[in-house]
Amino acid sequence: MAIEQTFVIIKPEAVERKLIGEILARFERKGLEIKRLAVTNITKEVAEEHYAHHRDKSFFPHLIDAMTGGPVVLAILEGDEAITQVRNLVGATDPAKAAPGTIRGDFGLRLPYNMIHAADSPGAAREEILRFFRN
Repeated sequence: MAIEQTFVIIKPEAVERKLIGEILARFERKGLEIKRLAVTNITKEVAEEHYAHHRDKSFFPHLIDAMTGGPVVLAILEGDEAITQVRNLVGATDPAKAAPGTIRGDFGLRLPYNMIHAADSPGAAREEILRFFRN
């Protein structure tokens, strides 16, 4: 196994529903260590940069509105195979297709309100950590 870092954003709808502790507890119970946390608001410009790969899709404006609609929690997590572990805990992007027991399956309502963003590769994790934790 390889120790690695990954990055997640607990989205505004999860913050509003007071699910921060429950979501972070799932990562800790899995053996992942929370290395850094921040509560902030994401600007439209940063959200558009973060989701630039979706820019040409019809849901892009709604996604940006959802991500900038309130405070988020940014987290750097570390542990054995952290990216794979987190992606398994998070579940499928669409809450309607996410398995019960996953964060999105248990708490997600509908796209884009799927509770959480998780880096999908080591490169994405590094890029996202730099984007959101610039200092």
